[in-house]
Amino acid sequence: MKSNNRINVPEAKQGMDQFKMQAASEVGVNLKDGYNGDLTSREAGSIGGQMVKNVTTVRTVKTQRINRNAEGHCMRLTYTARITA
Repeated sequence: MKSNNRINVPEAKQGMDQFKMQAASEVGVNLKDGYNGDLTSREAGSIGGQMVKNVTTVRTVKTQRINRNAEGHCMRLTYTARITA
């Protein structure tokens, strides 16, 4: 099985590390630079959960026709992800 836990943009690593440290401090977990193998599953999960909580998704829906069954009906969905720091 191939792992997909890599950062595709190397320049983003520092930002992600900073984001993780901020989330850890918000939930009261002390992270150190480098390996943190001494964390419990609960602590690691609370950091990940806080990171997900800080990424808010905004959904915008715009319908161009009222009758959903009409020919040419079009619905445009726009998803915007915003990371709050």
